[in-house]
Amino acid sequence: MINRVDAYLHAVPLSGSFAEQVGPFTLFRSTTIWPYYARPVPGTEATIEPADIELVRVRCSELGIPLSFEWVVETCPSLGAAAAAAGLTVVEHPLLVLDRDDFRPEKADARSEILPAEEDVVRQARAVANLAFSDPGTAVGVAGPAERDTAAAELEDEKVAALVDRASKGVSVNAGAFTDDGLVASGTHQPVGSSTEIVGVATLPSMRRKGLAAAVTTTLVEHAFANGVDLVLLSAETDAVAAVYERVGFHRIGSAGAAE
Repeated sequence: MINRVDAYLHAVPLSGSFAEQVGPFTLFRSTTIWPYYARPVPGTEATIEPADIELVRVRCSELGIPLSFEWVVETCPSLGAAAAAAGLTVVEHPLLVLDRDDFRPEKADARSEILPAEEDVVRQARAVANLAFSDPGTAVGVAGPAERDTAAAELEDEKVAALVDRASKGVSVNAGAFTDDGLVASGTHQPVGSSTEIVGVATLPSMRRKGLAAAVTTTLVEHAFANGVDLVLLSAETDAVAAVYERVGFHRIGSAGAAE
């Protein structure tokens, strides 16, 4: 299972990048409006050294792109220490998967559904995510529908167009939860073959603790299972956030590493 997850995570950036091998890494050179990262080539057995990190640093400098890495800790356990020794900031997050038989759908006092690939809806969903991730955690915060509308209006047209394009092509599938205040939670899954990752599940800070993230996750999982997916995975920001996903049946299989 952990190797299948690693293979998926190595494939998913290809929808928006060119892949280039640099030492023991694949460097994903973005063809869209956001940067990607380098990952260890799946099956890499050699111990990663700080010198390997430097190879990627030099190449990123030549290309004028940020230096960052993502990996599955269990498939490349030496990368974290090498990245730290090379001066990067290293973090690890819970990595979870969902088996179909363990799925426990959760509904909230809100309408949760797959979102159309329309500019105004995509703007709202992205604004919800931006506000949520600028105030991380699970505690109830301040930002609500008014701040969402302001943030949506301020989003760059180029970024919104790129998000609409991905949704139109099915590269990303978006879901949202609605109350009388409109769209208040959102999330995405990114199918590649029979695997998908749930990313960006977010609730307006003022609307937290209402089960909205679990409801959006349920909608995304139901869509994935109904469309040929049999492996759903995600990485959670913290153990507290992981607990939200465990309520619908996810279980931890390892850790996702990131360094920049």
